[in-house]
Amino acid sequence: MDNDPQVTQLLREIRDQQRESLALQREHIAAYKAQMERIERLNARAESLQGRAGKALKGLLWFAIPLLLLVTLLMAWPYARYMFG
Repeated sequence: MDNDPQVTQLLREIRDQQRESLALQREHIAAYKAQMERIERLNARAESLQGRAGKALKGLLWFAIPLLLLVTLLMAWPYARYMFG
């Protein structure tokens, strides 16, 4: 029975360390949740920006492609008149 106080002390130390570990795990989980919420907000914002950029690019292409075709035709016109005129 000599070891009984030592065993009790060891068990108390183990218990205290487990409590500390659990408290640390709770802190880590809280930090993880906060980080995940931040990531979700950033992803939502990025999706919104990408959607707006896609719409803007589509509108720009509806303007730029016909303009590019017109400029190409105007540049080719003198050459076509010389070759076939």
